[in-house]
Amino acid sequence: MNIVDVIRAVAGFAWLAAIGLAVLALTRVGRNQSSKGIGSTAIVVLVIAAVLSIVGASAVYIESTDRGVVRSVRAGGVRPEALQPGLNWIVPIFEQVEAYSISNQNYTMSVAPGEGQRQGDDSIRARTKDGQEVILDASVIYKIDPNKVVQLHIAWQNRYEDGIVRPETRGAIRNAVSQYGVEEVVSTKREEMVQRITDELGESLSKNNLVLIDFVLRDIHFSEAYAQAVETKQIAEQQAQQAAFVVEQKKQEAEQARQEAQGKADAAVIAAQGAAEAQIIQAEAQAKANELIGQSLQQNPEILQYQYILKLAPGVQTIFIPSGNQFILPLPNTTTTPTPTVPTTTP
Repeated sequence: MNIVDVIRAVAGFAWLAAIGLAVLALTRVGRNQSSKGIGSTAIVVLVIAAVLSIVGASAVYIESTDRGVVRSVRAGGVRPEALQPGLNWIVPIFEQVEAYSISNQNYTMSVAPGEGQRQGDDSIRARTKDGQEVILDASVIYKIDPNKVVQLHIAWQNRYEDGIVRPETRGAIRNAVSQYGVEEVVSTKREEMVQRITDELGESLSKNNLVLIDFVLRDIHFSEAYAQAVETKQIAEQQAQQAAFVVEQKKQEAEQARQEAQGKADAAVIAAQGAAEAQIIQAEAQAKANELIGQSLQQNPEILQYQYILKLAPGVQTIFIPSGNQFILPLPNTTTTPTPTVPTTTP
């Protein structure tokens, strides 16, 4: 309760008291009793009640969340400036005040009953660029421009919600949706579309003395026919993806088997090459050894005789041979006899 309400309440009690005193004074007069003091008191109370009533009718208290538009009998019909928060004064009978809230307001349009300002389905139906119908739920958060309350009152009074907010929002949504394909509306271009709606709606509300705080795209629905078509398409895509996965899996299995076979073949080739190279190395080593043995025997023929003797009797440590006698077994000839050269004559 503000100060103006208190004044008006006191004025009401004063009027009741004045009426009560007046009735009492008349009653005493009717009984031939003195009513001098009561009558004068009633007059004083009556004056106080009248003054308080005039003050109460002249004073207007505006809340901090409101602005007051003063309707007047003067030319123009309204004061050019709105009343600011606090105690204000008007001319009783000739002026009246209508308060407008400048707080944030919400207007919701939804397919679900009870969610929006209107009962029943109040969603927005729009056509995409490719001709598909989409159904959108949206909320608009806005407020009255505090500096343009009088202009709003002149143009729309209290009809701005149904006259501006609702139709402008629905029009901006339909305009934006028509610029995109259905797949873009649902996913890839949704944020861009919301920004387009916000810009267009903000400009439109500003021209009508309102301020857009935020636009919220709550949900997007499809018609039953299109929803069924989307579901069928998704099932087909999933089946195609599954088939592609199976094919890819078979390819991988075949590639794995091929690589395993190739690995075994490569291993066999490597093993064969290794064996051949080992034999070559062994033969080369044997040839080298033979060459070295031959060179050693040529330089030391006694080694061959010694080895020969060891082969005859491995356990024999010493052999005595009579001086000047031939050995019982002829030793192999390890020396080479030079071939005589036959002189040639020239006729």
